[in-house]
Amino acid sequence: MSQFIEVVRRPYEEPYHVNLVVTASNGPQSGALEIYSNATDLGEFATALRGIGSRASEALWELGSERPEDNFAFYFRIRAYLVSKTGHCAVEIRLNNNRPPPARQVSEFSIGALLADLDRLATLFDQFGQLEHRKLNWRVTSGELTND
Repeated sequence: MSQFIEVVRRPYEEPYHVNLVVTASNGPQSGALEIYSNATDLGEFATALRGIGSRASEALWELGSERPEDNFAFYFRIRAYLVSKTGHCAVEIRLNNNRPPPARQVSEFSIGALLADLDRLATLFDQFGQLEHRKLNWRVTSGELTND
């Protein structure tokens, strides 16, 4: 069962804003969403991930809104949190393109992980935030940054 988070960076208004395509799967379920974000969000999420278990019970990166009256093009949420005191965690992902049917695409699922796996994800996001790589690829037990 393939569990992963992949983030592809497309050239945009860097170094201030980034255009990202986020694809993720927990095996049975997957989703993808194109988002626009502040470049600093990558490092801030990395810092929040590193705080899980010691300073905080969760790390949250959230963009947009699902409320129609807010008129956002998308809703993106990635939330990592501690499930047990023994270091078991979950990475919860929600992707919504906010389009009306039949173009609507909504995905929500979780990926199980350990604190060490979240630390690896934090390191990848931190380095990815330096905007020197085009792709972040995290699997629960491994990860890499590439330029392909």
